[in-house]
Amino acid sequence: MGAQVKSLQGHAPGAERLKDDAENRAAPRSVLITGASGYIGRQAVAALAADRRGVETVAALDLRAVAESQRVSGVDYREGDVRDPALGKILSDLEVDTVVHLAAIVMPGGDEAAEEEYSVDVLGTRNVLESCVGAGVKNLVITSSGAAYGYYRDNPDWLDEEDAIRGNDSFRYSRHKRLVEEMAAEFRRRHPSLGQLVFRPGTVLGETVNNQITALFEAPLIVGIRGAATPFVFIWDRDVVACILKGVHERRTGIYNLAGDGVVSMAEIARRTGKPYLALPAWMVAAGLKAGRTLGLSPYGPEQVDFLRYRPVLSNSRLKREFGYTPSLNSSEVFDLYWEGRGDG
Repeated sequence: MGAQVKSLQGHAPGAERLKDDAENRAAPRSVLITGASGYIGRQAVAALAADRRGVETVAALDLRAVAESQRVSGVDYREGDVRDPALGKILSDLEVDTVVHLAAIVMPGGDEAAEEEYSVDVLGTRNVLESCVGAGVKNLVITSSGAAYGYYRDNPDWLDEEDAIRGNDSFRYSRHKRLVEEMAAEFRRRHPSLGQLVFRPGTVLGETVNNQITALFEAPLIVGIRGAATPFVFIWDRDVVACILKGVHERRTGIYNLAGDGVVSMAEIARRTGKPYLALPAWMVAAGLKAGRTLGLSPYGPEQVDFLRYRPVLSNSRLKREFGYTPSLNSSEVFDLYWEGRGDG
């Protein structure tokens, strides 16, 4: 699957206590956002353009061109691939001092998409890290995911940033986020001059979000795993963007979970959406997923049972205590806002 990234299994990047030395780094003047056409990317570009606080250049980079009608005034839009070594020249030409790295493939495809997803998520992030070091960038904000912790039976009831990163090899997205965090930790040791702020969001919801997770909630029947509560921690998309802006403007470093207070179970989601809830045995769900993938009806396989059975539940204590941000909405409120936005609430 292309060049491989050195695995640091057993190492827990979340256990690091990163020194926040923002006072030693100048306020940002030129900020580039990768994945700028994505769901959070579009919101982050618009928010930063509206709240510059001295930022002179806001640059938006994406593989896809942004239509003129969707462009934000005062933003420098660039087409580019995060895997392209030419990224370093863009950073140098724009004198970028801060990068917000959002580019990733969130919607997984079938087995034929595996190499492309690895290339973008993992090798693309390595190129971003190397390009930042080469161009003298001072601050890097990376969006990882709570999926980096992995879906395991022995996960703590509440995962905090001290817990090990064990992203499952059977879930490409989870594995990629683990590899990305291992790389980020490697670069922190080798290149301490590049300040890193790493966010691990839970499930991001907003009024218009649409992805493979929301598809679970929009099905006519809410399916769960018998004996598993399947607790989801949700974070409002606007809270994610607010944390990104706070990190950029305050030149913050560290590792933080992004999650609203509390959890919402699959049974509770069924109740709130007015749909029937069916808790099936794990073996039955696995057999159905296997058949669906064999018939080409779904890219998901029996390993997805653990995605529902062992949800990573993220603590936001450090986000509140050390980063100084309390999410505007708790998990329950986030879900209700999302559901009302679908017109079905």
